[in-house]
Amino acid sequence: MKDEAFRVLLVDGASGVCDHLALLIKSEGMTPLVAHDAKTALDRIRLASPDLLVTDFRLADLDGLELLQRAKSLDNNLPVVIMTEHAEINGAIKAIKASAFHYMEKPLKSLDFIHVVREGIAERRLRLKQTSNPLSATHHLVETMGPSDLVGELAIQVNRVSKSNFSVVILGETGAGKEVVARAIHDASARRTGPFIPIDCGAVPETMFEAELFGHEKGAFTGAINHKRGKFELAHGGTLFLDEMLNMPFSSQTKVLRAVQERVVCRIGATRPIQIDVRILTASNQDFKAAIAKGRFREDLFYRLNEFAISIPPLRQRGEDIVYLASRFLDQTNKELNKMVRGFSESAIHALTAHPWPGNVRQLRSTIRRAVLLTDDQITEHELDITQGENASSPRLTRHLEEIPTDRFSLKEIVAQCTDVAEREAIVEALLRNLGNKAKAARTLKIDYKTMQTKVKKYGLNLEKKAL
Repeated sequence: MKDEAFRVLLVDGASGVCDHLALLIKSEGMTPLVAHDAKTALDRIRLASPDLLVTDFRLADLDGLELLQRAKSLDNNLPVVIMTEHAEINGAIKAIKASAFHYMEKPLKSLDFIHVVREGIAERRLRLKQTSNPLSATHHLVETMGPSDLVGELAIQVNRVSKSNFSVVILGETGAGKEVVARAIHDASARRTGPFIPIDCGAVPETMFEAELFGHEKGAFTGAINHKRGKFELAHGGTLFLDEMLNMPFSSQTKVLRAVQERVVCRIGATRPIQIDVRILTASNQDFKAAIAKGRFREDLFYRLNEFAISIPPLRQRGEDIVYLASRFLDQTNKELNKMVRGFSESAIHALTAHPWPGNVRQLRSTIRRAVLLTDDQITEHELDITQGENASSPRLTRHLEEIPTDRFSLKEIVAQCTDVAEREAIVEALLRNLGNKAKAARTLKIDYKTMQTKVKKYGLNLEKKAL
């Protein structure tokens, strides 16, 4: 790794101190990152993954020891150097005992500082080599979901529980990112080299659920022409993610409880039990306790799965993340469509942050993708089309369209199943899937090219591509 790839985070309330140390870091060919308080420093750790943290012991919002502890919860392999005044040396020694890499008395001597920085970087490289820990696991969670404090706290919980083998219940609204969190737990755990096997409990027919989960032997039932390993077996040595757990058939819950408790499964049609080593993560957008009260879910299974619970805050509570994610989706769609749409107008940003986003991140992504398709300049409130409540871009219609495979239905059939507005939505979706290619989109919707051109003109869909 080249020196300039190493990032050193400098934290001190005095800008002069940071400026001086930043010059020393640059002179060594490394990249300095600067923060003047603990909150900003933690944001830098979440988003920039520095290789070394150098912090003053006395900060306005936290002391260096507290910052050290929070930084370690985000990145346990991050070496931390504490800068102290002479009177604070006892506190610095406590910090060393709390796993700080080093402490230095102010004013710092340049050569000594550079020497400690070099040692700290070497220490980090050694730790990462020894642990082979994918440091990006929780950082990737923040990059995927946003830089808000709420997501930062979520990353701390993920980092904490990933070190255990606890079963985890992940709660959150539809589209909030439950599988993203589940994958982050797996990727940050000791099981990360094993498989991550997801199953949507609501997507499997009730009659096939147990065969899907436990597997079956050849001839076990009509249609079982070969033996099949179930999800539990496939997840051996790794993680099994049971998404939308409350959709699990009640009749199957006893067998799942036995598998979770005894760590054995038995394929349908077999007599020999199979030992499994699986971590169980579950998710739901509904209330488990309400389902238990209604007799839809076994209470003993819930308590067995609920060794630790994580609640994902909805997007409407994370205004900072809305703008961050919107920009991220804009960049991705620009690359996908080979366009150069240049961000959002002020009115668009206001509309984005004011919207309740009942479909959460999934709805936001669809909205931004449509908006990029519709403009070549800057995204305005008009392209977002989210200010009129349940309108053409409403989550109700978007969810309905997501359930209709547009590669299997004609445009006429799609319109018949939705509303007149769905025609425009279906055309936009087909164009996005085909990277703006009208001919391919026309074939997808089973209409001729001339009709597609007419519809594109009718709805004002701007498809001109610009070179990057």
